[in-house]
Amino acid sequence: MSAPVYLVDDDAAVRDALSLLLSTVGIDVRTFAGPEDFLSALPKLKPGCLILDIRMPAISGLKLQERLTASDVAWPTVVISGHGDIEACRKAFRNGAIDFLSKPVDEQDLIDAIQKGQSALGRAAEADAERRETMALLSGLTPREREVLSLVARGFATRDIAGALEVSPRTVESHRAAIGAKLGTTSPAEMTLLWIEADSAP
Repeated sequence: MSAPVYLVDDDAAVRDALSLLLSTVGIDVRTFAGPEDFLSALPKLKPGCLILDIRMPAISGLKLQERLTASDVAWPTVVISGHGDIEACRKAFRNGAIDFLSKPVDEQDLIDAIQKGQSALGRAAEADAERRETMALLSGLTPREREVLSLVARGFATRDIAGALEVSPRTVESHRAAIGAKLGTTSPAEMTLLWIEADSAP
């Protein structure tokens, strides 16, 4: 597992125990004594899996979740608690937690939850790489080619595109050929998928 794990818990004994456990199974873990320390370090941290204690002074694990969500930090989060608080559990999941574990934490449950988070990070990284590749391909299109592609994505046939742009069908076919060469596909369905993916990118 290449992505790091960030453990935020105000209990030093818990931090030491869980850090030792995760280190012994090859997980790169970094500990923080509280949300303030983590938030201070956040700008320099690479994406990872979070383990948050739900009850901490000043800023709770739930509040930290909310702050991260507001900052568009959507890292997989495992919430741990020494209290059987069902409502807190619900809030944690509403805030995007992938698991909620009670103290004392079962070692295998924690490792399983982290593996789930690592898999989610991997999928997100792949999707982000695909979006960047798509944006790079589309950036090579001329403004007119982008117009043609947008109409192809809306289901327009060559004759309809020609009428909409007031050009000849042969000109549209020429643009479509150029688009196909630049995007690496002449399939209208694949062109549409690329356009939709770019249009939905943040």
